[in-house]
Amino acid sequence: MILSMDNALREISKPSAELQLVPVHEASAERDRQWWRSSVIYQIYPRSFRDLRGDGIGDLPGITAEIPALAELDIDAIWLSPFYKSPQKDAGYDVADYCSVDPIFGTLDDFDALVATAKAHGIRVIVDLVPNHCSDQHPLFQAALAAPENSPARDMFIFRDGTGENGENPPNNWQSHFGGPAWTRITNPDGTPGQWYLHLFDSTQPDFNWDNPAVHQEFERILRFWLDRGVGGFRVDVAHALIKKSGLPDWGGRADGASIEGFPGHEAPMFGQAGIHDIYRSWRKILEDYDGDRVLCAEATIDPLDRLTDWVRSDEMHQAFNFAYLHHPWDAGDLRSTIETSLKAFDKVGAPTTWVLSNHDVVRHVSRFGLQGHELRSGDGIGPDDAQPDHVLGLSRARAATLLMLGLPGGVYLYQGEELGLPDHTMIPHTYRQDPTFHRTDGVRVGRDGSRVPLPWTADAPSYGFSSTGKSWLPQPEVWGTHSRDIQERNPDSTLHMYKAALRLRQELGLGHGSLSWWPEHDAEGVVAFVNNGVLVAMNMGTEAVELPEFEILHQSSPGAMEHTRLRPNRTVWMRVP
Repeated sequence: MILSMDNALREISKPSAELQLVPVHEASAERDRQWWRSSVIYQIYPRSFRDLRGDGIGDLPGITAEIPALAELDIDAIWLSPFYKSPQKDAGYDVADYCSVDPIFGTLDDFDALVATAKAHGIRVIVDLVPNHCSDQHPLFQAALAAPENSPARDMFIFRDGTGENGENPPNNWQSHFGGPAWTRITNPDGTPGQWYLHLFDSTQPDFNWDNPAVHQEFERILRFWLDRGVGGFRVDVAHALIKKSGLPDWGGRADGASIEGFPGHEAPMFGQAGIHDIYRSWRKILEDYDGDRVLCAEATIDPLDRLTDWVRSDEMHQAFNFAYLHHPWDAGDLRSTIETSLKAFDKVGAPTTWVLSNHDVVRHVSRFGLQGHELRSGDGIGPDDAQPDHVLGLSRARAATLLMLGLPGGVYLYQGEELGLPDHTMIPHTYRQDPTFHRTDGVRVGRDGSRVPLPWTADAPSYGFSSTGKSWLPQPEVWGTHSRDIQERNPDSTLHMYKAALRLRQELGLGHGSLSWWPEHDAEGVVAFVNNGVLVAMNMGTEAVELPEFEILHQSSPGAMEHTRLRPNRTVWMRVP
Protein backbone atom coordinates (compact mmCIF):
# COMPACT_ATOMS: atom_id res chain seq x y z
CA MET A 1 0.00 0.00 0.00
CA ILE A 2 1.42 3.39 -0.99
CA LEU A 3 0.11 6.35 0.99
CA SER A 4 -0.22 9.85 -0.39
CA MET A 5 2.03 12.37 1.35
CA ASP A 6 -0.92 13.98 3.18
CA ASN A 7 -2.12 10.61 4.46
CA ALA A 8 1.42 9.60 5.32
CA LEU A 9 1.94 12.73 7.40
CA ARG A 10 -1.28 12.06 9.30
CA GLU A 11 -0.27 8.41 9.78
CA ILE A 12 3.14 9.08 11.23
CA SER A 13 1.86 11.83 13.55
CA LYS A 14 -0.86 9.77 15.26
CA PRO A 15 -0.66 9.63 19.05
CA SER A 16 1.30 6.58 20.15
CA ALA A 17 -1.72 4.92 21.78
CA GLU A 18 -3.47 4.65 18.41
CA LEU A 19 -0.53 3.20 16.51
CA GLN A 20 -0.13 -0.43 15.61
CA LEU A 21 3.60 -0.97 16.05
CA VAL A 22 5.02 -3.82 13.98
CA PRO A 23 7.46 -5.93 16.03
CA VAL A 24 10.57 -7.08 14.17
CA HIS A 25 13.10 -7.97 16.86
CA GLU A 26 12.74 -8.76 20.56
CA ALA A 27 15.42 -8.37 23.22
CA SER A 28 16.37 -11.23 25.52
CA ALA A 29 18.02 -11.59 28.90
CA GLU A 30 20.88 -13.54 27.33
CA ARG A 31 21.70 -10.63 25.04
CA ASP A 32 21.95 -8.33 28.04
CA ARG A 33 24.74 -10.40 29.56
CA GLN A 34 27.13 -10.71 26.61
CA TRP A 35 29.00 -7.51 25.79
CA TRP A 36 29.52 -8.30 22.12
CA ARG A 37 25.78 -8.47 21.42
CA SER A 38 25.43 -4.72 21.87
CA SER A 39 29.05 -3.62 21.41
CA VAL A 40 30.47 -0.49 19.82
CA ILE A 41 33.81 -1.38 18.23
CA TYR A 42 36.07 1.31 16.78
CA GLN A 43 38.32 0.33 13.88
CA ILE A 44 41.85 1.73 13.90
CA TYR A 45 43.96 1.72 10.76
CA PRO A 46 47.30 2.00 12.58
CA ARG A 47 49.39 3.66 9.87
CA SER A 48 46.88 6.54 9.65
CA PHE A 49 45.84 7.04 13.27
CA ARG A 50 48.66 8.91 15.10
CA ASP A 51 52.43 9.07 14.52
CA LEU A 52 54.52 9.72 17.63
CA ARG A 53 57.90 8.91 16.06
CA GLY A 54 57.71 11.47 13.28
CA ASP A 55 58.31 9.17 10.31
CA GLY A 56 54.91 9.81 8.71
CA ILE A 57 53.47 6.40 9.62
CA GLY A 58 51.12 5.89 12.55
CA ASP A 59 52.36 3.62 15.31
CA LEU A 60 51.22 1.67 18.37
CA PRO A 61 52.46 4.30 20.89
CA GLY A 62 50.36 6.85 18.98
CA ILE A 63 47.27 4.71 19.54
CA THR A 64 48.11 4.25 23.22
CA ALA A 65 48.46 8.00 23.67
CA GLU A 66 44.93 8.59 22.36
CA ILE A 67 43.13 5.86 24.32
CA PRO A 68 41.69 8.49 26.72
CA ALA A 69 40.20 10.35 23.74
CA LEU A 70 38.68 7.13 22.44
CA ALA A 71 37.27 6.33 25.87
CA GLU A 72 35.22 9.54 25.61
CA LEU A 73 33.27 7.85 22.81
CA ASP A 74 31.96 5.17 25.18
CA ILE A 75 33.26 2.37 22.94
CA ASP A 76 33.65 -1.23 24.09
CA ALA A 77 36.64 -2.22 21.99
CA ILE A 78 39.10 -1.15 19.34
CA TRP A 79 39.86 -3.29 16.32
CA LEU A 80 43.39 -2.92 14.94
CA SER A 81 44.01 -3.49 11.25
CA PRO A 82 47.21 -5.52 10.72
CA PHE A 83 50.36 -4.34 12.51
CA TYR A 84 52.36 -7.56 11.97
CA LYS A 85 55.75 -7.78 10.29
CA SER A 86 55.07 -7.25 6.59
CA PRO A 87 56.61 -5.94 3.36
CA GLN A 88 53.52 -3.67 3.28
CA LYS A 89 52.60 -4.49 -0.31
CA ASP A 90 48.94 -4.40 0.76
CA ALA A 91 49.16 -2.19 3.84
CA GLY A 92 49.95 -5.09 6.17
CA TYR A 93 47.41 -7.59 4.86
CA ASP A 94 50.45 -9.37 3.43
CA VAL A 95 51.80 -10.86 6.66
CA ALA A 96 55.38 -12.12 6.91
CA ASP A 97 55.24 -13.04 10.62
CA TYR A 98 51.92 -13.38 12.46
CA CYS A 99 53.53 -13.32 15.91
CA SER A 100 55.49 -10.09 15.72
CA VAL A 101 55.00 -6.34 15.35
CA ASP A 102 56.39 -4.64 12.26
CA PRO A 103 59.11 -2.16 13.29
CA ILE A 104 57.25 0.65 11.50
CA PHE A 105 54.53 0.29 14.16
CA GLY A 106 56.68 -0.48 17.20
CA THR A 107 57.42 -3.58 19.27
CA LEU A 108 55.63 -6.33 21.15
CA ASP A 109 56.27 -4.31 24.32
CA ASP A 110 54.42 -1.41 22.69
CA PHE A 111 51.55 -3.76 21.93
CA ASP A 112 51.43 -4.99 25.53
CA ALA A 113 51.40 -1.38 26.75
CA LEU A 114 48.50 -0.61 24.41
CA VAL A 115 46.48 -3.57 25.71
CA ALA A 116 47.17 -2.57 29.31
CA THR A 117 46.21 1.08 28.75
CA ALA A 118 43.05 0.13 26.89
CA LYS A 119 42.07 -2.30 29.65
CA ALA A 120 42.53 0.44 32.24
CA HIS A 121 39.93 2.48 30.32
CA GLY A 122 37.52 -0.46 29.96
CA ILE A 123 38.37 -1.02 26.29
CA ARG A 124 39.18 -4.40 24.73
CA VAL A 125 41.68 -4.80 21.89
CA ILE A 126 40.63 -6.92 18.90
CA VAL A 127 43.23 -7.77 16.28
CA ASP A 128 42.92 -8.47 12.58
CA LEU A 129 43.73 -12.04 11.57
CA VAL A 130 44.54 -12.79 7.92
CA PRO A 131 44.23 -16.58 7.48
CA ASN A 132 43.46 -16.86 3.76
CA HIS A 133 46.87 -15.69 2.57
CA CYS A 134 50.23 -14.40 3.74
CA SER A 135 53.13 -12.46 2.25
CA ASP A 136 55.35 -14.10 -0.32
CA GLN A 137 58.14 -13.20 2.11
CA HIS A 138 56.68 -15.42 4.85
CA PRO A 139 59.21 -18.16 5.75
CA LEU A 140 56.64 -20.85 4.96
CA PHE A 141 56.17 -19.60 1.41
CA GLN A 142 59.89 -19.14 0.90
CA ALA A 143 60.33 -22.76 2.00
CA ALA A 144 57.61 -23.80 -0.45
CA LEU A 145 59.41 -22.09 -3.32
CA ALA A 146 62.64 -23.87 -2.48
CA ALA A 147 60.97 -27.28 -2.01
CA PRO A 148 60.18 -29.79 -4.75
CA GLU A 149 56.70 -30.37 -6.13
CA ASN A 150 54.33 -32.44 -3.94
CA SER A 151 56.51 -31.84 -0.87
CA PRO A 152 55.02 -31.06 2.60
CA ALA A 153 56.44 -27.53 2.43
CA ARG A 154 54.76 -26.80 -0.89
CA ASP A 155 51.50 -28.36 0.33
CA MET A 156 51.10 -25.45 2.77
CA PHE A 157 49.95 -23.41 -0.26
CA ILE A 158 47.93 -24.04 -3.43
CA PHE A 159 50.36 -24.97 -6.18
CA ARG A 160 49.16 -26.50 -9.44
CA ASP A 161 50.57 -27.41 -12.82
CA GLY A 162 49.59 -25.07 -15.63
CA THR A 163 47.46 -25.94 -18.64
CA GLY A 164 48.48 -25.84 -22.26
CA GLU A 165 51.16 -27.82 -24.07
CA ASN A 166 53.96 -26.74 -21.72
CA GLY A 167 51.95 -25.60 -18.71
CA GLU A 168 52.17 -22.01 -19.91
CA ASN A 169 48.54 -21.15 -19.01
CA PRO A 170 47.07 -20.77 -15.49
CA PRO A 171 45.35 -23.81 -13.95
CA ASN A 172 41.94 -22.11 -14.22
CA ASN A 173 40.36 -18.76 -15.10
CA TRP A 174 40.04 -17.28 -11.60
CA GLN A 175 40.69 -13.56 -11.29
CA SER A 176 42.32 -11.57 -8.50
CA HIS A 177 40.22 -9.14 -6.45
CA PHE A 178 42.82 -6.52 -7.33
CA GLY A 179 42.64 -7.17 -11.08
CA GLY A 180 44.36 -9.61 -13.39
CA PRO A 181 44.71 -13.39 -13.03
CA ALA A 182 44.68 -15.07 -9.61
CA TRP A 183 47.67 -17.26 -10.54
CA THR A 184 51.40 -16.57 -10.81
CA ARG A 185 53.96 -18.96 -12.25
CA ILE A 186 57.18 -19.53 -10.33
CA THR A 187 60.67 -20.13 -11.64
CA ASN A 188 62.35 -23.27 -10.38
CA PRO A 189 65.78 -23.10 -8.66
CA ASP A 190 67.34 -24.34 -11.91
CA GLY A 191 65.78 -21.49 -13.89
CA THR A 192 63.07 -23.49 -15.65
CA PRO A 193 59.37 -22.48 -15.51
CA GLY A 194 57.63 -24.14 -12.59
CA GLN A 195 54.16 -24.54 -11.14
CA TRP A 196 51.57 -21.85 -10.57
CA TYR A 197 50.38 -20.67 -7.14
CA LEU A 198 46.98 -19.23 -6.29
CA HIS A 199 46.51 -15.70 -4.91
CA LEU A 200 42.97 -14.37 -4.73
CA PHE A 201 44.48 -10.95 -4.02
CA ASP A 202 47.90 -9.57 -5.01
CA SER A 203 50.59 -11.82 -6.49
CA THR A 204 52.60 -11.14 -3.30
CA GLN A 205 49.81 -12.76 -1.23
CA PRO A 206 49.77 -16.55 -1.81
CA ASP A 207 46.70 -18.41 -0.52
CA PHE A 208 47.20 -21.03 2.18
CA ASN A 209 46.03 -24.59 1.51
CA TRP A 210 43.41 -25.15 4.21
CA ASP A 211 42.95 -28.74 3.09
CA ASN A 212 46.27 -29.35 4.88
CA PRO A 213 45.99 -30.06 8.65
CA ALA A 214 49.38 -28.40 9.15
CA VAL A 215 47.84 -25.04 8.19
CA HIS A 216 45.15 -25.52 10.85
CA GLN A 217 47.81 -26.24 13.47
CA GLU A 218 49.81 -23.15 12.51
CA PHE A 219 46.84 -20.82 12.94
CA GLU A 220 45.75 -22.40 16.19
CA ARG A 221 49.24 -21.58 17.45
CA ILE A 222 48.83 -17.98 16.25
CA LEU A 223 45.44 -17.63 17.95
CA ARG A 224 46.83 -18.75 21.29
CA PHE A 225 49.86 -16.47 20.97
CA TRP A 226 47.65 -13.37 20.86
CA LEU A 227 45.03 -14.65 23.30
CA ASP A 228 47.85 -15.21 25.79
CA ARG A 229 48.78 -11.54 25.34
CA GLY A 230 45.28 -10.48 26.34
CA VAL A 231 43.52 -9.67 23.08
CA GLY A 232 39.74 -9.53 23.22
CA GLY A 233 39.27 -11.46 20.00
CA PHE A 234 39.83 -11.46 16.26
CA ARG A 235 38.32 -9.88 13.20
CA VAL A 236 38.89 -12.55 10.54
CA ASP A 237 39.81 -11.20 7.12
CA VAL A 238 38.08 -12.78 4.09
CA ALA A 239 36.62 -15.37 6.43
CA HIS A 240 34.60 -17.05 3.67
CA ALA A 241 37.54 -17.84 1.36
CA LEU A 242 39.71 -20.33 3.22
CA ILE A 243 38.39 -23.53 1.62
CA LYS A 244 38.24 -23.83 -2.18
CA LYS A 245 36.00 -26.24 -4.08
CA SER A 246 37.67 -29.54 -4.91
CA GLY A 247 39.12 -29.54 -8.40
CA LEU A 248 39.25 -25.70 -8.57
CA PRO A 249 36.70 -25.43 -11.41
CA ASP A 250 36.49 -22.38 -13.67
CA TRP A 251 34.24 -19.51 -12.60
CA GLY A 252 32.53 -17.06 -14.91
CA GLY A 253 31.20 -14.76 -12.21
CA ARG A 254 32.72 -11.85 -10.35
CA ALA A 255 36.12 -12.17 -8.71
CA ASP A 256 34.67 -11.17 -5.34
CA GLY A 257 31.89 -13.76 -5.56
CA ALA A 258 29.05 -11.23 -5.53
CA SER A 259 25.96 -12.45 -7.35
CA ILE A 260 25.35 -11.42 -10.95
CA GLU A 261 22.93 -12.75 -13.54
CA GLY A 262 23.78 -16.34 -14.34
CA PHE A 263 26.40 -16.59 -11.60
CA PRO A 264 24.86 -16.57 -8.10
CA GLY A 265 27.37 -15.98 -5.35
CA HIS A 266 26.61 -19.24 -3.57
CA GLU A 267 28.08 -21.12 -6.53
CA ALA A 268 31.46 -19.34 -6.46
CA PRO A 269 34.02 -22.15 -6.03
CA MET A 270 36.47 -20.06 -4.02
CA PHE A 271 34.01 -18.86 -1.36
CA GLY A 272 31.59 -20.21 1.21
CA GLN A 273 32.56 -23.88 1.06
CA ALA A 274 31.08 -26.09 3.77
CA GLY A 275 34.41 -27.11 5.28
CA ILE A 276 35.04 -23.57 6.49
CA HIS A 277 32.61 -24.00 9.34
CA ASP A 278 34.61 -26.77 10.99
CA ILE A 279 37.56 -24.39 11.15
CA TYR A 280 35.60 -21.75 13.03
CA ARG A 281 34.04 -24.31 15.36
CA SER A 282 37.54 -25.33 16.40
CA TRP A 283 38.56 -21.68 16.85
CA ARG A 284 35.48 -20.98 18.95
CA LYS A 285 36.53 -23.79 21.30
CA ILE A 286 39.98 -22.25 21.63
CA LEU A 287 38.51 -18.85 22.56
CA GLU A 288 36.27 -20.50 25.14
CA ASP A 289 39.39 -21.79 26.89
CA TYR A 290 40.08 -18.16 27.86
CA ASP A 291 38.15 -15.92 30.22
CA GLY A 292 36.74 -12.53 29.34
CA ASP A 293 34.23 -13.43 26.62
CA ARG A 294 36.65 -13.23 23.66
CA VAL A 295 35.05 -12.80 20.22
CA LEU A 296 35.37 -13.79 16.58
CA CYS A 297 34.00 -11.49 13.88
CA ALA A 298 33.77 -12.62 10.26
CA GLU A 299 34.51 -10.42 7.29
CA ALA A 300 32.47 -12.61 4.98
CA THR A 301 31.00 -11.21 1.78
CA ILE A 302 28.11 -13.65 1.52
CA ASP A 303 24.97 -13.22 -0.54
CA PRO A 304 22.12 -13.44 0.48
CA LEU A 305 21.87 -12.58 4.19
CA ASP A 306 20.31 -15.94 5.05
CA ARG A 307 23.59 -17.61 4.05
CA LEU A 308 25.73 -15.16 6.03
CA THR A 309 24.09 -16.31 9.25
CA ASP A 310 25.76 -19.72 8.82
CA TRP A 311 28.93 -18.03 10.05
CA VAL A 312 27.35 -16.95 13.36
CA ARG A 313 25.64 -20.10 14.55
CA SER A 314 25.99 -20.68 18.28
CA ASP A 315 29.20 -22.72 18.00
CA GLU A 316 30.96 -20.60 15.36
CA MET A 317 31.60 -16.85 15.04
CA HIS A 318 30.07 -14.33 17.42
CA GLN A 319 29.59 -11.58 14.82
CA ALA A 320 29.70 -11.09 11.04
CA PHE A 321 29.88 -7.81 9.16
CA ASN A 322 26.59 -6.85 7.53
CA PHE A 323 27.73 -5.67 4.11
CA ALA A 324 24.17 -5.45 2.83
CA TYR A 325 23.64 -2.68 5.38
CA LEU A 326 26.96 -0.97 4.65
CA HIS A 327 26.13 -0.71 0.95
CA HIS A 328 22.50 0.39 1.26
CA PRO A 329 21.54 3.22 -1.12
CA TRP A 330 19.91 6.44 0.04
CA ASP A 331 16.43 4.98 -0.24
CA ALA A 332 14.00 4.48 2.64
CA GLY A 333 12.29 1.38 1.26
CA ASP A 334 15.60 -0.35 0.61
CA LEU A 335 16.91 0.54 4.07
CA ARG A 336 13.78 -0.65 5.87
CA SER A 337 13.95 -3.94 3.99
CA THR A 338 17.65 -4.42 4.80
CA ILE A 339 17.12 -3.73 8.50
CA GLU A 340 14.15 -6.08 8.79
CA THR A 341 15.75 -8.85 6.72
CA SER A 342 18.95 -8.56 8.76
CA LEU A 343 17.29 -8.74 12.16
CA LYS A 344 15.05 -11.66 11.23
CA ALA A 345 17.90 -13.61 9.61
CA PHE A 346 20.29 -13.23 12.54
CA ASP A 347 17.54 -13.84 15.10
CA LYS A 348 16.97 -17.29 13.58
CA VAL A 349 20.42 -18.37 14.77
CA GLY A 350 20.38 -16.35 18.00
CA ALA A 351 23.15 -13.99 16.87
CA PRO A 352 23.31 -10.19 16.99
CA THR A 353 23.25 -8.13 13.84
CA THR A 354 26.22 -5.83 13.33
CA TRP A 355 25.82 -2.46 11.63
CA VAL A 356 28.58 -0.55 9.84
CA LEU A 357 28.72 2.40 7.43
CA SER A 358 32.45 2.86 6.73
CA ASN A 359 35.75 0.97 6.86
CA HIS A 360 39.20 1.00 5.25
CA ASP A 361 38.00 -0.83 2.12
CA VAL A 362 35.12 1.42 1.06
CA VAL A 363 34.46 5.09 0.32
CA ARG A 364 33.61 6.87 3.58
CA HIS A 365 29.88 7.35 3.95
CA VAL A 366 30.14 11.15 3.94
CA SER A 367 31.41 10.96 0.36
CA ARG A 368 29.23 8.01 -0.64
CA PHE A 369 26.01 9.74 0.36
CA GLY A 370 27.16 12.95 -1.33
CA LEU A 371 27.34 11.35 -4.78
CA GLN A 372 24.02 12.64 -6.02
CA GLY A 373 23.01 10.89 -9.23
CA HIS A 374 26.35 9.10 -9.59
CA GLU A 375 27.18 5.52 -8.73
CA LEU A 376 30.48 4.19 -7.46
CA ARG A 377 32.36 1.62 -9.44
CA SER A 378 32.08 -1.63 -7.52
CA GLY A 379 34.85 -2.06 -4.95
CA ASP A 380 36.57 1.17 -5.93
CA GLY A 381 37.26 4.67 -4.66
CA ILE A 382 36.70 8.17 -6.07
CA GLY A 383 39.52 9.82 -8.00
CA PRO A 384 40.18 13.33 -9.32
CA ASP A 385 38.74 12.43 -12.73
CA ASP A 386 35.44 11.18 -11.27
CA ALA A 387 32.25 13.05 -10.41
CA GLN A 388 32.88 14.69 -7.04
CA PRO A 389 30.59 14.37 -3.99
CA ASP A 390 28.52 17.21 -2.60
CA HIS A 391 30.18 17.46 0.82
CA VAL A 392 27.43 19.50 2.52
CA LEU A 393 24.74 17.05 1.41
CA GLY A 394 26.95 14.05 2.17
CA LEU A 395 27.76 15.21 5.71
CA SER A 396 24.10 15.89 6.51
CA ARG A 397 23.10 12.44 5.26
CA ALA A 398 26.06 10.74 6.94
CA ARG A 399 25.20 12.24 10.34
CA ALA A 400 21.58 11.21 9.87
CA ALA A 401 22.55 7.68 8.84
CA THR A 402 24.90 7.36 11.80
CA LEU A 403 22.28 8.46 14.31
CA LEU A 404 19.80 5.98 12.89
CA MET A 405 22.42 3.21 13.00
CA LEU A 406 23.26 3.94 16.64
CA GLY A 407 19.57 3.55 17.46
CA LEU A 408 19.45 -0.01 16.15
CA PRO A 409 19.71 -3.08 18.40
CA GLY A 410 22.88 -5.13 17.93
CA GLY A 411 26.56 -4.35 17.52
CA VAL A 412 28.07 -1.33 15.79
CA TYR A 413 31.42 -0.85 14.07
CA LEU A 414 32.84 2.65 13.62
CA TYR A 415 35.80 3.56 11.40
CA GLN A 416 38.42 5.97 12.66
CA GLY A 417 37.68 9.56 11.69
CA GLU A 418 34.00 9.11 10.95
CA GLU A 419 33.31 10.79 14.29
CA LEU A 420 34.94 13.86 12.71
CA GLY A 421 32.75 13.66 9.62
CA LEU A 422 35.76 12.94 7.40
CA PRO A 423 35.13 12.48 3.68
CA ASP A 424 37.37 10.52 1.34
CA HIS A 425 40.34 12.40 -0.07
CA THR A 426 39.15 12.22 -3.66
CA MET A 427 41.92 14.34 -5.21
CA ILE A 428 45.02 12.34 -4.30
CA PRO A 429 47.56 12.71 -7.12
CA HIS A 430 48.16 9.33 -8.73
CA THR A 431 51.89 9.51 -7.98
CA TYR A 432 51.10 9.00 -4.28
CA ARG A 433 48.78 6.02 -4.64
CA GLN A 434 49.80 2.83 -2.87
CA ASP A 435 46.78 0.53 -3.14
CA PRO A 436 47.70 -2.52 -5.26
CA THR A 437 44.32 -2.23 -6.98
CA PHE A 438 45.52 0.97 -8.67
CA HIS A 439 48.73 -0.59 -9.88
CA ARG A 440 47.32 -3.98 -10.95
CA THR A 441 44.66 -2.26 -13.10
CA ASP A 442 47.03 0.36 -14.57
CA GLY A 443 45.01 3.11 -12.90
CA VAL A 444 41.60 2.04 -14.22
CA ARG A 445 40.55 1.59 -10.57
CA VAL A 446 41.94 4.22 -8.20
CA GLY A 447 41.67 1.93 -5.19
CA ARG A 448 41.05 2.58 -1.52
CA ASP A 449 43.71 5.12 -0.54
CA GLY A 450 41.13 7.92 -0.29
CA SER A 451 39.56 6.40 2.83
CA ARG A 452 42.94 5.75 4.50
CA VAL A 453 44.39 9.27 4.73
CA PRO A 454 45.96 10.09 8.15
CA LEU A 455 43.67 11.72 10.68
CA PRO A 456 43.61 15.44 11.56
CA TRP A 457 44.11 16.09 15.28
CA THR A 458 45.13 19.76 15.47
CA ALA A 459 44.16 22.41 12.93
CA ASP A 460 47.32 24.54 13.00
CA ALA A 461 49.96 21.83 13.51
CA PRO A 462 52.16 20.14 10.88
CA SER A 463 50.21 17.35 9.15
CA TYR A 464 47.27 18.53 11.27
CA GLY A 465 48.77 16.94 14.39
CA PHE A 466 49.11 13.48 12.88
CA SER A 467 52.93 13.71 13.02
CA SER A 468 55.11 16.29 14.75
CA THR A 469 57.42 16.47 11.72
CA GLY A 470 54.65 17.11 9.22
CA LYS A 471 55.33 13.84 7.43
CA SER A 472 52.36 11.81 6.22
CA TRP A 473 52.48 8.56 4.25
CA LEU A 474 49.52 9.75 2.17
CA PRO A 475 48.89 13.44 1.43
CA GLN A 476 46.16 15.12 3.47
CA PRO A 477 43.70 17.53 1.84
CA GLU A 478 43.71 21.21 2.77
CA VAL A 479 40.21 20.94 4.25
CA TRP A 480 41.55 18.61 6.98
CA GLY A 481 42.04 21.58 9.31
CA THR A 482 38.32 22.32 9.44
CA HIS A 483 37.68 18.68 10.44
CA SER A 484 40.40 18.48 13.10
CA ARG A 485 39.57 17.10 16.51
CA ASP A 486 40.63 20.20 18.44
CA ILE A 487 38.33 22.44 16.38
CA GLN A 488 35.42 20.06 16.83
CA GLU A 489 35.99 19.70 20.57
CA ARG A 490 35.23 23.43 20.92
CA ASN A 491 32.10 23.35 18.75
CA PRO A 492 29.01 21.87 20.46
CA ASP A 493 27.33 21.45 17.05
CA SER A 494 30.20 19.46 15.57
CA THR A 495 30.02 15.92 14.23
CA LEU A 496 32.29 14.82 17.08
CA HIS A 497 29.84 16.08 19.70
CA MET A 498 26.94 14.50 17.82
CA TYR A 499 28.73 11.13 18.02
CA LYS A 500 29.68 11.51 21.68
CA ALA A 501 26.14 12.36 22.75
CA ALA A 502 24.61 9.59 20.63
CA LEU A 503 27.01 6.92 21.93
CA ARG A 504 26.43 7.98 25.54
CA LEU A 505 22.65 7.92 25.10
CA ARG A 506 22.79 4.60 23.29
CA GLN A 507 24.46 3.10 26.32
CA GLU A 508 22.25 4.82 28.89
CA LEU A 509 19.03 3.88 27.08
CA GLY A 510 20.09 0.29 26.39
CA LEU A 511 19.45 0.60 22.66
CA GLY A 512 22.15 -1.90 21.69
CA HIS A 513 20.35 -4.78 23.41
CA GLY A 514 16.85 -3.45 22.84
CA SER A 515 13.93 -4.39 20.60
CA LEU A 516 12.71 -2.92 17.33
CA SER A 517 9.21 -2.24 16.06
CA TRP A 518 8.32 -0.18 13.01
CA TRP A 519 6.50 3.10 13.61
CA PRO A 520 3.85 3.12 12.29
CA GLU A 521 2.67 0.19 10.20
CA HIS A 522 2.99 2.29 7.04
CA ASP A 523 5.86 4.78 7.03
CA ALA A 524 5.60 8.08 5.25
CA GLU A 525 7.34 8.19 1.88
CA GLY A 526 11.05 8.59 2.43
CA VAL A 527 10.88 8.00 6.20
CA VAL A 528 12.46 5.21 8.23
CA ALA A 529 10.98 5.18 11.75
CA PHE A 530 11.10 2.61 14.53
CA VAL A 531 10.82 2.31 18.30
CA ASN A 532 13.58 0.77 20.41
CA ASN A 533 13.34 0.66 24.23
CA GLY A 534 10.86 3.52 24.33
CA VAL A 535 12.81 5.71 21.87
CA LEU A 536 11.35 6.74 18.52
CA VAL A 537 14.15 6.88 15.93
CA ALA A 538 13.08 8.61 12.71
CA MET A 539 15.16 9.47 9.63
CA ASN A 540 13.81 11.54 6.74
CA MET A 541 15.40 10.31 3.51
CA GLY A 542 12.89 12.20 1.37
CA THR A 543 12.85 15.71 -0.08
CA GLU A 544 10.13 17.31 2.08
CA ALA A 545 9.82 17.87 5.82
CA VAL A 546 7.57 15.36 7.60
CA GLU A 547 5.38 15.75 10.66
CA LEU A 548 6.31 13.88 13.86
CA PRO A 549 4.59 13.60 17.24
CA GLU A 550 5.22 16.28 19.86
CA PHE A 551 7.48 14.04 21.94
CA GLU A 552 10.53 15.05 23.94
CA ILE A 553 13.56 15.33 21.67
CA LEU A 554 16.52 13.36 23.02
CA HIS A 555 19.01 13.94 20.20
CA GLN A 556 19.15 15.08 16.59
CA SER A 557 21.67 14.55 13.83
CA SER A 558 22.12 18.24 13.02
CA PRO A 559 21.20 21.51 14.73
CA GLY A 560 17.71 22.51 13.66
CA ALA A 561 16.85 19.06 12.35
CA MET A 562 13.37 19.64 13.75
CA GLU A 563 11.37 22.72 12.73
CA HIS A 564 8.70 22.74 15.42
CA THR A 565 7.19 19.28 14.86
CA ARG A 566 8.54 18.70 11.35
CA LEU A 567 11.68 16.68 10.57
CA ARG A 568 13.74 18.21 7.76
CA PRO A 569 15.10 16.12 4.87
CA ASN A 570 18.38 14.26 5.42
CA ARG A 571 18.01 14.45 9.20
CA THR A 572 17.40 11.99 12.05
CA VAL A 573 15.86 12.54 15.46
CA TRP A 574 15.53 10.49 18.64
CA MET A 575 12.37 11.15 20.70
CA ARG A 576 11.11 9.70 23.96
CA VAL A 577 7.82 7.83 23.49
CA PRO A 578 5.51 8.63 26.44
